[in-house]
Amino acid sequence: MKTATTPPHRVTLILMTGLSVLTLNMILPALNNIARDLQADYALVSVAVAGYLAVSAGVFLIAGPLSDRIGRRPVVLGAIAIFIASSVACSLVENVWAFLAFRMVQAAMVACGTVSMAVVRDTSSPRESASILAYIGMAMALAPMLGPVLGGIIDTAFGWRAVFWFYAVSGVALFALVWVDQGETLDPAKSPPTGSLRNIAILLSEQRFWAFAICSAFSVGAFFTFLTGVPLVAERAFGVTSAETGFFIGSITLGFMFGSFLSGRIGPRYHLTTMMLVGRITAVSGLFVGFTALSLGWVSPYIFFGGTIFVGIGNGITLPNTNAGVMSVRDGMSGTAAGLQSAFMSIVGAILTMIAGVVISRWAEPQVLIGLMLIIVSIALASAFWSRRLETAQDAAENPA
Repeated sequence: MKTATTPPHRVTLILMTGLSVLTLNMILPALNNIARDLQADYALVSVAVAGYLAVSAGVFLIAGPLSDRIGRRPVVLGAIAIFIASSVACSLVENVWAFLAFRMVQAAMVACGTVSMAVVRDTSSPRESASILAYIGMAMALAPMLGPVLGGIIDTAFGWRAVFWFYAVSGVALFALVWVDQGETLDPAKSPPTGSLRNIAILLSEQRFWAFAICSAFSVGAFFTFLTGVPLVAERAFGVTSAETGFFIGSITLGFMFGSFLSGRIGPRYHLTTMMLVGRITAVSGLFVGFTALSLGWVSPYIFFGGTIFVGIGNGITLPNTNAGVMSVRDGMSGTAAGLQSAFMSIVGAILTMIAGVVISRWAEPQVLIGLMLIIVSIALASAFWSRRLETAQDAAENPA
């Protein structure tokens, strides 16, 4: 077992975060079969996804502060244990209400993603944290693409219950890996003396926290908006097949991987806010060119997706730095900050998704969707400038001439 001075290997952190992503999206291809087998309406069964996201916000608010109080290791091991038990329960249920109840309990797994960010911050400087988080994010980008494919294969071959057995077995393997590889990285001397609610209040009073958190939330929010509107826009405006739409959607993920690679390679040389601005300007510029071209009548899927891919690149550059920044606002509160930011991102993402659904259902035009994304990334850009101004003011206060 590792000591507090030896952090877990990166592959452990990747798997901790990756399984939480797979838990969300791997069941998507099986929803029809779950509804049929449990004799339930599809809309009700789909709560397994929407409800999971909603409960996740609560888990973030609990897991982050708790990890600052009792340590990273017990929170992760406890979350995985709950996940294993709830996965087994989901595979055995015979009615939809029991299924949904245990499915909501599965959301405990998202605690691992939040705590893994805190572990990185425990063991490295803000710039080093951003670089490490970038490489983890690059590998993590594969999970949203592979999850539904793997879930569809398992569901087709063995039935939907096998998907939850896969979750349970994966959870057991991850529990064993964490038990062996992850020592306690929280420094007891940096554990906050105040209670969790007080720590949350302290962070919420910090302008720097809000600057980083808003930039993160609206950066990711543009991606959620894209996912919500692109299937309808691609069909009505471009007449492409579902397979072609899937390929084009994958382009933004590849852009994210490329941006994360760039952030990991060059990020440690620059301030966090510099990298945030580079990422946001990249996203805004790409979308602006795409919006202009579409508005001038150059309507083509290659123009549209050529513009949106810069959202992926920009997010890959921005997010590792906002994550590192938000966890550096107050010493000893990195877990609380990571959890609070994750919850805020979930809420903003849900709101923007609903707005996008309403807007695109009425105006399923590519320039409308890309224009909506442009507004959202512009808010993130403004927040990045705000972060830069706050950083400059802090440096001036700490190092007066």
